Amino acid sequence: MRNINYFNPTELKFGWGRLKEVGEVVSKYGKKCLMVTGSGSSLEPTRKKIKKICKLAGIEMILYDGIRANPTTDMVNEGAEIAIKNNVEVILGVGGGSSIDAAKAIAVGATHEGEAWDYRIDPFGKNKTKQIEDKLLPVITLTTTAGTGTEVTFVSVVTNTAEKLKYALADRLLYPKVSLVDPELTINLPPHITASTGFDAFCHSFESTLNKNANDYVDIQALESMRLIIKYLPIALKDGENREAREALSFANTLGGYSITNAGTTLPHGIGMAIGGNAPHIAHGEALAIMYPEINRWTWEHAIPQYATVGRMFNPELEKKSDKVAAEKACDEIDKFLKEIGLYITLKDKNLSESDLKSIADDTLELPDYTVHPRVGNHEDFLNLIKKNYDRKKSI
Repeated sequence: MRNINYFNPTELKFGWGRLKEVGEVVSKYGKKCLMVTGSGSSLEPTRKKIKKICKLAGIEMILYDGIRANPTTDMVNEGAEIAIKNNVEVILGVGGGSSIDAAKAIAVGATHEGEAWDYRIDPFGKNKTKQIEDKLLPVITLTTTAGTGTEVTFVSVVTNTAEKLKYALADRLLYPKVSLVDPELTINLPPHITASTGFDAFCHSFESTLNKNANDYVDIQALESMRLIIKYLPIALKDGENREAREALSFANTLGGYSITNAGTTLPHGIGMAIGGNAPHIAHGEALAIMYPEINRWTWEHAIPQYATVGRMFNPELEKKSDKVAAEKACDEIDKFLKEIGLYITLKDKNLSESDLKSIADDTLELPDYTVHPRVGNHEDFLNLIKKNYDRKKSI
């Protein structure tokens, strides 16, 4: 019999041109808003439109554009100070996962004692962390990438560069109040970012089906998300202005967000987070792409139905094969996909020092993702996988 749990309180406004509604949405939660975003020039036209729309809605907009990839505790603390100094009433996260995750963490830092980092999850009870309380500044999000799904999740990922750790704040209070997903804002996304964020969304969905907390409803969303990414990510890479592809990827990303917030990610994300903590210059989608080839081959026999399903999504000819054959072949199909989207890369390609490999394995054990993977490994397993993905030519 089915046993399904599902929850998501974020109001979603999806579709072309939804940017124009940002003033109306923000004004429902306050008249003094902190916009949290990156400083890239590609975002400037969007920032200008937001300011103009919000001004017409009677909103005073304070800009904090100090967010970079893999947002750090320093960035979050700076944003929280600006929010406090300006007595802001609502926070608007604009950008990809980094900006939106930072916006959530800033909402904590601006309203709670100490730093937002003090409120990170502690799954194994090793550190004394604090509980997030129901006094957060409301968070609105406007996505400009199609990758993280954070616009509909209760998670905020932050990197502590001093401790070389990448952890998450996770609490139902962190769900954004409203998320606007406007595919038009992804039209000018560069190919590499399109690829890495798109693969991140694929991983969210695939790992949701692998997670021990998966259920039928999550699978429906996750499978549709993967189908869209498999079909449309290569198209968007060839033609970034293809509206059908951009819309499909934006929707796939949101479906992936719904999936992970109700099931969760597994081992690849745990190692990916550990890579980000030790090497912030490696984008999250890149870290996942690096780890997937060897993790897939280590895992598939322990999740034959899920791997067989994905293998057949990539290659319909596998419908003629047994589940076991299709599952094993899925590993090759995902490798082909990574090569097609330009992400068949290694840790060595990203200039990571071999001396960091043990630390990455150590940090993987500090995160809960590996405990819900179909095959639960140990430190030796993880270090071996990381070494194999360091330089695959050497490991062959």
